[in-house]
Amino acid sequence: MTTPRRLLLVNGPNLNLLGLREPGIYGSATLADVERIATEAAAAYGFEIRAVQSNHEGVLLDAIHAAREDCAGIVINAGAYTHTSVALRDALTGVALPFAEIHISDVYAREEFRHFSYLTDIAAVHVVGEGVQGYATAVRRLILLIAGQADG
Repeated sequence: MTTPRRLLLVNGPNLNLLGLREPGIYGSATLADVERIATEAAAAYGFEIRAVQSNHEGVLLDAIHAAREDCAGIVINAGAYTHTSVALRDALTGVALPFAEIHISDVYAREEFRHFSYLTDIAAVHVVGEGVQGYATAVRRLILLIAGQADG
């Protein structure tokens, strides 16, 4: 069986407000910009992106579960669920796909509660504080990992 050439892009709660919410922290790019950046980065390696954003944890869990059928990996910005959701962690370990954890801002330079992540120790790739361009970095690094190449 060949490896699918698709990544699931997961964006959690409040990321639908990108471009409006706290632009001093998150910038002026929108969720559509994020999806375009990830799609273009994936296309450079012959991959496609399936994107999902939800403010509802169960929707994100269902998308992660479905990814095991036709995706080679997952790029996830879990938003606030990063710091609270054992369910997301369990879904990611349950599907056993490599995944990249991404944060637009430098969470380690922000409030202390943002320093903890339920995902960091199980993520194959981490991208923190690169703004929305970090999505391209996460996609590229995850694809290279999937392809068995160096983590570039």
